[in-house]
Amino acid sequence: MTEVIRIRGARTNNLQALDIDIPRGRLVAFVGLSGAGKSSLVFETIAAEAGYQLGETFPPFVRNRMPKWSRPPVDSISGVSPVVVIDQRRIGGNARSTVGTVTDAWTYLRLLFSRLSEPHVGDSTAFSFNDPKGMCPTCAGLGEVVTSAVEKFLDPDLSLEQGAIRVPGFGHGGYFYRQYADIGSFDIAVPLRDWSEDERQALLYGGDAAARLRRRPPKDYEGIVPRFERIHLHTGDEVSERKAAVVKEFTRAAPCPDCRGDRLNAEARSARVGGRTIVELAQLEVAELVEVVQGIGAPEVAPAVHALVQRLDALVAIGLGYLHLGRSTPSLSGGESQRIKTVKHLGSSLTQMLYVFDEPTVGLHPADVDAMIGLLRALRDKGNTVLVVEHDPTVMAAADEVIEIGPAAGEGGGRLVFQGGFAELRRADTVTGRALREPLLPLASVPAHAPAAGAIEIRHAHRNNLRDLSVDVPRGMLTVLTGVAGSGKSSLAAELVAGHDAIVIDQRPLAGNRRSTPITYTGIAAPLRRVFADAHGVAPGMFSANSDGGCPVCGGLGVIYTDLAFMEGQQTLCEACGGRRFRPEVLAMTVDGLSIADVDELTIAEAILRLPSARVRSALGHLDGIGLGYLRLGQPLSTLSGGESQRVKIAAELRDASEPSLYVLDEPTTGLHLSDVETLLGMLTALRDGGHTVVVIEHSLAVIRRADWLIDLGPGAGRHGGRLLYAGPVAGVRDTPTARALASAP
Repeated sequence: MTEVIRIRGARTNNLQALDIDIPRGRLVAFVGLSGAGKSSLVFETIAAEAGYQLGETFPPFVRNRMPKWSRPPVDSISGVSPVVVIDQRRIGGNARSTVGTVTDAWTYLRLLFSRLSEPHVGDSTAFSFNDPKGMCPTCAGLGEVVTSAVEKFLDPDLSLEQGAIRVPGFGHGGYFYRQYADIGSFDIAVPLRDWSEDERQALLYGGDAAARLRRRPPKDYEGIVPRFERIHLHTGDEVSERKAAVVKEFTRAAPCPDCRGDRLNAEARSARVGGRTIVELAQLEVAELVEVVQGIGAPEVAPAVHALVQRLDALVAIGLGYLHLGRSTPSLSGGESQRIKTVKHLGSSLTQMLYVFDEPTVGLHPADVDAMIGLLRALRDKGNTVLVVEHDPTVMAAADEVIEIGPAAGEGGGRLVFQGGFAELRRADTVTGRALREPLLPLASVPAHAPAAGAIEIRHAHRNNLRDLSVDVPRGMLTVLTGVAGSGKSSLAAELVAGHDAIVIDQRPLAGNRRSTPITYTGIAAPLRRVFADAHGVAPGMFSANSDGGCPVCGGLGVIYTDLAFMEGQQTLCEACGGRRFRPEVLAMTVDGLSIADVDELTIAEAILRLPSARVRSALGHLDGIGLGYLRLGQPLSTLSGGESQRVKIAAELRDASEPSLYVLDEPTTGLHLSDVETLLGMLTALRDGGHTVVVIEHSLAVIRRADWLIDLGPGAGRHGGRLLYAGPVAGVRDTPTARALASAP
């Protein structure tokens, strides 16, 4: 079998006809600046080719139901194996997906209860909240019900004609407004605060209260609440974005009144093994659950006990022992999701596989990184090839080989600049080599920034695993929340957000549709069209692919989709416009040698230099200033990583922030090269220097060292955490995992 993955002439995205040989059966780390081309090589070339070739071995009907891989632009590639991609995308699933179901641990636990429980209630499906035999009939196994947030429906200080009904479609001028204003039962000019209780109840619910009014409503009268629930909650229609937004604003999720969030029916909730119900076991931390399961000695279920313990031990080994099987998967962070996906492959006996990881140390405290490295090595030692895109020097040091793509981002990258061992990399004249040699700043014994008056107080917090925690967050400072994974940092941040008017800048995708790009996000589409229109004396609409200038054949999409029934649908370039989306006469109109279609291909940095519009340059300058100048103007925002999305949001806040505010950020260094962290720190300190209070959940030692104030939680995860270990200047922290990590840093 070939000893290398041989690639010749790779041209995916910014790769510059890259030639490279990657050793098989090794742990290989890929490093370089954000946007240099690491993911283009590892995910969009190697993994894509492996996935495509595997898919081609299946018949069309099966292939149509498998993950879709596009063949990468490459002259040749050989030596690839079936690929398993373990990225940071959250385990979406749905409300029925839990840590137990996604790891199969719940399957084995149900099996144990179906054989040993007292009273005996049936086979394993009787303990499944996804099966009618086991689910709670009231909430259908979801554990919660959606109810109307009635207190949000009305503004008591206004009259009906002033807009007292806040629900869209029901207020003054809305479709249903006349059903309440024109029936003569309510005085539309009097503020609702001055109405009788019966009048308010009749407006909301109808029923007996409506029957007691001096002038009764018509027989077919329907109160606001039942009408709202019929239209928005009790319908099988597909929900539009607008409708979903209304539901989100005017409803709340409440625990199911029957199962109280346990998801199962009464029979399943009553059955016990060893004196505990399956619900009680599902709420134990995994580390504690292992001990309970190991105590089940019945020989008839020994295989199931062994399989369950294996899965639970793997979760503990990877640093997720603080989770419980009932935790819903949508609530997991990207790092937690990635580690859970990794656990599923630990028990596999497959060899010669290709495993591809995207920053597996995301969300890990420096003290937890060794466990992840052990897992990567275990996969390698089974005879697999493990490719890791990573920025953590500890992982680089543990790799058998390091490959750096660069030297810069965007068009300045896409080349092989280093391949060898970590010791050689530290001596290399590359961006990563120089960053590794950069001396660390000394820890500050006093805040680097004079605080504003006062502090934000958190008192007696009990959210999740917080143990009656009280702490002050100084105003006008950069405060970092630290601690091992699961120690309570996110819970403390959530407590801060819940009790104060905070702006949360997380890593969730930017809002928008599939046509959203940096052009639309920054609002420069109209100024861009005006630049071209003024230069050629035509209407701006000529330079919109969705309007007059769009190609009539493909409707301005640039592609034509053909439905091939049971075979995979085919998307082909539009022959009329060649994928450029515009009419030929529009493409002929240029500014500085660029057509409107050419503008999409410019990077943000190039556009700032070439486009003759001060407004355009100003809008794009914020993105260039945060290190995203390598993004193309026409790149869909849906393709941005979580870290890139977060930095775009920070840039927007730097541009728009006025009054002093509280900002809460979740691991903003995700996806950042060591040298890019300095740019991020500049953004955070700029927010702070603008009078804002900045609170950051972070594991990066570089960020921790630069903080004005440190709040360290622990000492462990889950029930072993949730305590305040230290609060004060960074230099003062002692005898905690964070303190030891700071002291041991080279």
